[in-house]
Amino acid sequence: MPGTVLLLAASPLGRGRLVDAASVLPVLAAVPPAVLSGTDTANVVELADPLEPQAVLTRLRAAAAAPGPLTVYVTGQLQLDRRQRLPHLALARTTASTVRYTALPWHWFREELRLRAAGATTLILDLHADAETWQLLGAARPPGPSPLDCGRDNAVYGRIAPPPSRRGVAAPAYMKAVATILRSGWRPPEEDLHQQALARIAPESGGTDLVLAQRGPVPGDPHAAVTAAVRSGRHADADALAARLEQAAGLAHGPASEEALHWTEVRADLAMLAGDAARSCGAWMAVAGARLSAGQAPDAPAVEAAVDRAHHQWGRIGDPARARELGAALADLRGRVPGRREGALDHVRQQLRQLQTQG
Repeated sequence: MPGTVLLLAASPLGRGRLVDAASVLPVLAAVPPAVLSGTDTANVVELADPLEPQAVLTRLRAAAAAPGPLTVYVTGQLQLDRRQRLPHLALARTTASTVRYTALPWHWFREELRLRAAGATTLILDLHADAETWQLLGAARPPGPSPLDCGRDNAVYGRIAPPPSRRGVAAPAYMKAVATILRSGWRPPEEDLHQQALARIAPESGGTDLVLAQRGPVPGDPHAAVTAAVRSGRHADADALAARLEQAAGLAHGPASEEALHWTEVRADLAMLAGDAARSCGAWMAVAGARLSAGQAPDAPAVEAAVDRAHHQWGRIGDPARARELGAALADLRGRVPGRREGALDHVRQQLRQLQTQG
């Protein structure tokens, strides 16, 4: 099966630029697509200093939908959304005051890649952090996902460099080292490629980088078993396995723990894949309610994402009576979590009024 490669290099065009991200693209472009992907053949999509986060999201979503192996190379700089304290990948028009609107929220990578088969995705990252993001990454954090979480089913290799100590624009040394190694025409195993690249940049990095090294799922990972059941059409078996894992995580860590909620989210996705929009909608609303009850903010990414998915699935319910029942609860939830899309609550109310006229 052919692979897919997404090359994304982005950094601001103005004085806020920390790294000349796009300078690595000619080196990567000189690598044969099959070597970039590690497959016999591959399709390559290149994004150089994109302007709009939605445009990047569209390309990322298309790459995530490809059935074969996916390798995502990201070079750029991280900046913090000061309102939510969330890392974003800065794009060409990003400034310190416009991060929320002009940069790509990092958690979009996780959200778009979450439905891919376990072990089918690798991210190779060379990122420079601004001062606020570097402080966040180095701060003590409670147990839970990393600020740069890309999903537990994906392999992640690379580095995050601290802000430059002097004025000037840094070079994407790690990604250039990766590209130079690959230009030989042979792709070593990902961990070996990562270590060779780190060794090449060690003299200039001085050991200050934050190294990223997350292996993909190992054999026996329950996520792989769930994925295999779905791929063979055994949707009920997949949900039964996820339900057992959800129950076990709840007993071990608490029903509102990240471990348990993860499996609730998996079951919501499984219901969607099985074509049961009502069950998927209800599960996503349960996730959102649990997160809100645990004290998470209404504009927290995980809360907004759960309500957005519940809303999307609600629109796919074919039974008017079931849609009315879930719609009332969704309207209450939308009142608390309006999300980023303007008019979402009005949309639910309008649809509910239409449903009242249906049998």
